[in-house]
Amino acid sequence: MQAAAEAFIAELKHWRDVRGKSQSKLAREVGYTPSYVSKVEGGQLPASEEFAAQADDVLLAGGALRRAFRDIEKHGRPVAPHPGPASEDTHATSLIVEHEDTTLSYDGSTYRATQRRRLYNDSPDPVTRYLIRISVDRYPGDPERSNQHYRENPLTWEEIGLSASIDGEPLNWRVKHDRDAFKELWLLFGQSPLYPGESVWLEYSYTVGDTKWGSWFQRAVRLPTQRMSVRLDFPTELDPVVWGTETSMTAEAMPLRTAIRRTEEDGRRVYSWSTEDLPLHARYRLEWKFRARPDTEETRQDMMTEATASERMRAVGVVQEGDPILVKTARPFALPDEAEDARRVIAELISACERASGVHVFGKGMGMAAPQIGIDRAAAIVRAPDGESITLFNPRIVEESPESDEQYEGCLSFFDVRGKVPRPLAISVEHQDIDGTERITIFEHGLARLVAHEVDHLHGVLYRTRMREGINPIPVAEYRGTGSNWRY
Repeated sequence: MQAAAEAFIAELKHWRDVRGKSQSKLAREVGYTPSYVSKVEGGQLPASEEFAAQADDVLLAGGALRRAFRDIEKHGRPVAPHPGPASEDTHATSLIVEHEDTTLSYDGSTYRATQRRRLYNDSPDPVTRYLIRISVDRYPGDPERSNQHYRENPLTWEEIGLSASIDGEPLNWRVKHDRDAFKELWLLFGQSPLYPGESVWLEYSYTVGDTKWGSWFQRAVRLPTQRMSVRLDFPTELDPVVWGTETSMTAEAMPLRTAIRRTEEDGRRVYSWSTEDLPLHARYRLEWKFRARPDTEETRQDMMTEATASERMRAVGVVQEGDPILVKTARPFALPDEAEDARRVIAELISACERASGVHVFGKGMGMAAPQIGIDRAAAIVRAPDGESITLFNPRIVEESPESDEQYEGCLSFFDVRGKVPRPLAISVEHQDIDGTERITIFEHGLARLVAHEVDHLHGVLYRTRMREGINPIPVAEYRGTGSNWRY
């Protein structure tokens, strides 16, 4: 219990430091006395659950304080030691990110990003500079479209309005790369290097208009990182909704491991999220949608109260039958050379699946192929009914079982009907990992059906062409299997 209580106190102090709030200011904002906060941090008084929850909201800790309080109740874990100076023979890296905290605010037309990083020098030498990258992508997952957009509308230094400081002292910088869609530069510590065993707060801010910033924020873990937090600050009147995913080095994806918290005050809706002990090369992606902004075809369709099943899928970004991209073979990836493009496509597919899952219950599992979201690349994801997620790059079926069955399928690209499709009960699929490794995986029964459906999409085949001659799809209103799994 004592270790967990100390961990909570350390967490509380840490978040006060991150948000720049004194004990008295925090006390005022949570409705407690400064004496109470002082005694909690001094270990003289145990924190109440109500205080922990209110402090978590006020400090926008993304649930970190709530989790630390639950650890007390469960006789939780000990305080993680501060990373002291490493011995000279163990310097795999020179910097550790003790905490990365990002705030992204939006005023209806412009995004302002502020990133703060608590850096710890784990090397025997002073650190004199730090590399940052400002990157935008209006159409993630579609590199050709994004490249064209930024050739015509390049990101400029004037609009960015970059500012940077270290422990409050302004920094100069030196440009390393200046491209249409990203800027890369060294922040120079000048006469105040970061010495071995020391920590410092590095902060930088920049501005980008929404014509160049897509509705997403992503962070890739490139340095050992102990903690990450993100705060998204939007006008309440836009009725924003936020969700997120985590993608690993292998491009496998899953929902965020910790919940996104939401608060509202003074006409602003703020979403906060945090996580700890981040694996290297993981990618964390938050996305959002402004439901009260009926200025795009997607939003107008989404607001239709009597939309058909296909219209709902069109509204969440699924390409519909009749588009030429659905009947052509998708362009394969050259892996691992195009690994970065592959990850971006998978992130777009995950996002599209989340949107589709918000308007329909997929009792049999579901899948999505890149052409279905307008991307001509050979990638697909499949989600089994039990939640298992499968990522496929450049897949093709190399063997089929002689046994088959015939069951109803639906396709998100013409979702108003269901068709009875014969499929083999087992298939062997040759595909690649993101590092280029070639694999052959055997899928059976319902999973074989889901995978075969998506592999067909990547070869320009819709399930209508697989149906027996003389058999036609039936209207979804006549179908009785919605929400239930196939039977074997």
